[in-house]
Amino acid sequence: MKVFTLTNELWLPQSPEEVFPFFADAGNLERLTPPSLRFRILTPTPTEMAVGTLIDYRIGLRGIPMSWQSEITAWEPPYRFVDEQRRGPYRLWVHEHVFIPQGAVAQGGDAQGDGTLARDIVQYAVIGGAIVQRLFVASELERIFEYRNAALKDYFAVGVT
Repeated sequence: MKVFTLTNELWLPQSPEEVFPFFADAGNLERLTPPSLRFRILTPTPTEMAVGTLIDYRIGLRGIPMSWQSEITAWEPPYRFVDEQRRGPYRLWVHEHVFIPQGAVAQGGDAQGDGTLARDIVQYAVIGGAIVQRLFVASELERIFEYRNAALKDYFAVGVT
């Protein structure tokens, strides 16, 4: 099984203690997912998040409705958590969310002050391997994380003075 890795980073102008609660609320997943995926959380919210928590979703991939279940396998507020697919469209899906405190971060020459580097590290495998990854999955995941980054920037008012 060929495993691929996607890494995404986004600087947010709040501390990990301020950022983590947003991610800890499973109900916010719909806000971070493109509408075209018709994502719906099925597990009643609010959900108590901890190691072993199972969360059920419904998504539409290329118009095909699919069930997805994730398990929280690491829970280290406010710096890290991991969710792993237990049922869903991937052969493997391990999504590590890391929140790194930042001080006097400079991006593009502009000091942004204290904040958090939100890093996603996703290890995944797809049915069909490298060909399916290259033709379908890579561009779809890129689009999903672009949407997610824009939604997070909007929510956390990145770039608003």
